[in-house]
Amino acid sequence: MTEKPLKIMYFSPIAGDEAHDAIFADMARDNKLPGTEVHVTSLPASEGGFTHIEFRSYEAMVTRGIVRAARAAAREGFDAFAIGCFYDTALHDAREVSGDMIVTAPCVASCEIAASLSNRFGVIVGRRKWVHQMQSTVHEHGHRDRLAGFYHVELGVNEFQADHAETGRRLIEAGRKAVEEDFAEALILGCTMEVGFYQEVERRLGVPVIDPSIAALKRAEYAAILKRQCGWKPSRKWSCEAPSEEEMARFGGFDDGEAFGTRVIVPADEAGPARRAA
Repeated sequence: MTEKPLKIMYFSPIAGDEAHDAIFADMARDNKLPGTEVHVTSLPASEGGFTHIEFRSYEAMVTRGIVRAARAAAREGFDAFAIGCFYDTALHDAREVSGDMIVTAPCVASCEIAASLSNRFGVIVGRRKWVHQMQSTVHEHGHRDRLAGFYHVELGVNEFQADHAETGRRLIEAGRKAVEEDFAEALILGCTMEVGFYQEVERRLGVPVIDPSIAALKRAEYAAILKRQCGWKPSRKWSCEAPSEEEMARFGGFDDGEAFGTRVIVPADEAGPARRAA
């Protein structure tokens, strides 16, 4: 009997559109394994028209949508769910209601991968505004002693894809400082909208460069494989305890309305140019 495909959801906690969805569908197509089906999804219009969540107040507003999306994805039978924001917004909250589905996010996934490739890594971020929160997140994930520093390029989330040449120049400049002045041995791009730049930065600087959207997707995929092959499911003991179904139903708000806005499906048998050429 043919084994059913792994099902991974990559969820962007913003209001998706055709251009946004195409970027991440191409990312998934080029990097997923054969036999993995990926759904690229986003917030429904009822949760607001956010194009980024750079501010904590914006994060607070979309957290409900992330929790509802994770719960809906688990009910649809997804093996893993990746939250597409480097703040790892609502990571622990979404895990509580995800059942046996794996939940991960770009910062925790990128740090795990960077730590497996180097002793010290730097994180290139868009704006100085982000550093305080991201530093706390990296420390929470246990990588305080591996962190060489944060290097901002003064670009907002919506600006990374506007001028690729200028974005690339700024990323390389920041990465050079991290590597040559602070001795970082690997780099993480600290925004999912930096997708598509890691290979050129890596080529120019000679160290591993982690694209966080790819990291989140691949970490989700790997965890789903381990769950299927080894039976390693998420814990629901102690700090990982889930709320009861009875109480969630009584409180309301967890299952109301649409959980997703746009959705693009990358089939299990579909591969992009990078994968077909491999």
